[in-house]
Amino acid sequence: MNYDLQMKLKENPLYQKYLREHSIWYKKLIRHPELFSQFREEMRTVYQLRPTDKMNKALDAFEFLSNVMKSMV
Repeated sequence: MNYDLQMKLKENPLYQKYLREHSIWYKKLIRHPELFSQFREEMRTVYQLRPTDKMNKALDAFEFLSNVMKSMV
């Protein structure tokens, strides 16, 4: 694993957490540092950090508030 990749992993606590939970990525990244983008996408999918996930959370919150307001009336 090269130094730049190590620094990227240390700077982001979510990367560190994901590495601890899915330790197979240590071996993959040491052998193939070019897989970092795949690692990042998998982490974002698992932790629901993609833009579509954020939109779904916002829509769910809006729907919840709408239902609460309807029940008050």
